[in-house]
Amino acid sequence: MIGGVIAARISPSILADLARNTRCVIVTGTNGKSTTTRMVRTALAAEPPSCSTAGAPDVAAVNAAVASNTNGDNLPSGVTAALMAQPNAPFAALEVDEMHVPAVAAQVRPAAFVLLNLSRDQLDRVGEIGAVEQRLRQAVAENPDAVVVANCDDPLIVSAAMDAPKVVWVSTGGRWNSDSVSFPRGGRVVRDADQNSTPGGADSVGGTASAGSAASAVGASSWHVVNDEGDIIVTRPEPAWWCENINAEGSTARATLRGPFGVELPLDLSLPGQVNLGNAAQAVAAAVALGIHPEDAVAAVSTVSEVAGRYSTHSVDGREIRIMLAKNPAGWQESMAMCDPAAQQVVIGVNGQIPDGQDLSWLWDVDFSALRGRSRVVACGERGADLAVRLQYAGIDCQVAPLPMDALALCEPGQVEMLLNYTSLRDFKKILDAREAQA
Repeated sequence: MIGGVIAARISPSILADLARNTRCVIVTGTNGKSTTTRMVRTALAAEPPSCSTAGAPDVAAVNAAVASNTNGDNLPSGVTAALMAQPNAPFAALEVDEMHVPAVAAQVRPAAFVLLNLSRDQLDRVGEIGAVEQRLRQAVAENPDAVVVANCDDPLIVSAAMDAPKVVWVSTGGRWNSDSVSFPRGGRVVRDADQNSTPGGADSVGGTASAGSAASAVGASSWHVVNDEGDIIVTRPEPAWWCENINAEGSTARATLRGPFGVELPLDLSLPGQVNLGNAAQAVAAAVALGIHPEDAVAAVSTVSEVAGRYSTHSVDGREIRIMLAKNPAGWQESMAMCDPAAQQVVIGVNGQIPDGQDLSWLWDVDFSALRGRSRVVACGERGADLAVRLQYAGIDCQVAPLPMDALALCEPGQVEMLLNYTSLRDFKKILDAREAQA
């Protein structure tokens, strides 16, 4: 980000100047920003000339067509550096930290926002979730010409987006509802027992899967808000985009994506998890809003297989590992749901550095029961001992190791799932890259 820092000191208006002829998409939310930004970037470059004969996006064409901060550098300086790197790109897919969205939007005047989800995150660095919602609501209000692609299953996002003149609602489902008990504009959120209100009905993201479906969405998507008298004052918006016929087991995720005007397309991701189906649905919706054909957008997002080391697979001394990021309660629930049931060995790494948040008390809010029954669970990292205590209280016997590589050495050859928080993943990936470069 240093280039963006220096450039802004020299020319305070540089961000606005760089974005003047670029159609920018701002992607924000607590979880999924980097993955969705990568998907939006690929989808915006999905015109036929930017694809190889095999159908995969050509990397050079994507880079030329879409500026993007692809390494998680989501502060204003990182956004500036991304636009400096591709000053002539017609599009920009910009990951932006939630608290900085109004400031960045005031400069780039986005063509679209993608609002993913809101939940508690890094409590020692970020304000209460209500303050974050107010920032997003402010950005939406100050940019009435922007299309707002918003998650209708998250009441906090609905509150931020509901006044937008141009809003596209997307159903993404979700397992974590603990941070949206009350509605920011007043009232209590009630999760409906009958979850079949998604247009796709059963087997939809956010809906109740039938007995024969491959996977069901966990957590209520249908909800409404009541006041003190019990009167309904807000209802969940009906989505324009949603997934159904979901199969999110194993290392990939598949579904049928439904959209406006009868769009019905197979969505076959190279990434795992129901959560990434939701991310893909929002990315496609944003790309379509900016003029990309739905078939091209879906084909493009399906090629994304790794995001800054997340979901990457490696072979280490006979151990076949897959790395996933988990950094807050909602993220941990989703990451554990992505673990392959056949993988009997799991390594969990937790650091407590400033980028991670130094207050890890939220570990006690995570339901670790999904790890029960595994043959080996190893806790590691700077706060590995804290994590081991939490796992013991969850009824999960675990070993403790100093670092992820040490934890991996305790595992037997074979499949290993690795769930690491931010700096733990970053540092471990550097070690893996160095080893693989020497091989």
